[in-house]
Amino acid sequence: MALHGLATALTLYDSGTLTLSQAASRAGIGETEFIAQLERRGIEVSESDRSARKRVETRPARAD
Repeated sequence: MALHGLATALTLYDSGTLTLSQAASRAGIGETEFIAQLERRGIEVSESDRSARKRVETRPARAD
């Protein structure tokens, strides 16, 4: 993980320029790790991103 890319993604997420998914992708890490990075730095995860993340995490896996 490139620190400059992560720092840029964190800044852009915090300013509302990028969504959680876009920022994680830009940083080159998964959304769960990106959220952990946000929390380590005291950057609040938007409520809409938290809600979306919870829906994905609680959705049962399908094999069709």
